[in-house]
Amino acid sequence: MKRRKVEVVVISDVHLGTYGCHAKELLAYLSSIKPKTLILNGDIIDIWQFRKSYFPASHLKIIKKIISLSSKGTKVYYLTGNHDEFLRKFSDLHLGNLSLLDKLVLDLDGKKAWFFHGDVFDSSITHAKWLAKLGGWGYDLLILINRFLNWVLAKMKKEPYSLSKKIKNNVKSAVKFITNFENVCTELAIENNYNYVVCGHIHEPKIEHIETPKGKTIYLNSGDWIENLTALEYNNKKWKLYKHEKNENSVNEESFFEYENKLAEQFITALK
Repeated sequence: MKRRKVEVVVISDVHLGTYGCHAKELLAYLSSIKPKTLILNGDIIDIWQFRKSYFPASHLKIIKKIISLSSKGTKVYYLTGNHDEFLRKFSDLHLGNLSLLDKLVLDLDGKKAWFFHGDVFDSSITHAKWLAKLGGWGYDLLILINRFLNWVLAKMKKEPYSLSKKIKNNVKSAVKFITNFENVCTELAIENNYNYVVCGHIHEPKIEHIETPKGKTIYLNSGDWIENLTALEYNNKKWKLYKHEKNENSVNEESFFEYENKLAEQFITALK
């Protein structure tokens, strides 16, 4: 397979170690590109929900692929997020082409790009971490149910449906949170004269030009590999949003119910 050359690739919110992660699709994407720089913008490994009972070979292959890219010359920056915040104990670690950081500023063709996950602007994490972790369990269960629903819909030759997006679009507080998150990021970027501000965290892929009386910037969010299967690519002084096709037919009924029971048990335990 001939791989596409890309100057910069940004992915985030992969959540390896959870059932909702589309690891096979991500591996296909990473195998199709040859990036000079790969930025892993947080929540790549879901340490919050990590369990020995679920870390399949397809998830391990992602880690091996990233290491392989690094060994072949790709500069890899792993920026920590809230689900992999344990790694912040080792921030500013540099091993060959691999760097572990909390945030990053790069010069892209004379313009400053500011990269960070974005959880520092989430009050539910900074002030009520237990609530955020509980929400993580609930979200994983919702994604699990949604994947089985879409498997059924695919069998019926109907369009897939996103439960979480439906909930977000109909709950005013969720919409308000996303808007506030984007506003805070762009305001800080403008104040600090960053031409680009690149985040993850909220699972909402976007490229938007923002202009205020104080200045202008471009807000970018790499989305996730749970629902959207998106990445940001920078080439020839331009950003674009890449979207990978899902394979909803890959759900196995037996493994679904087996894992659903395990996840439900852990969710109930978290509630106690």
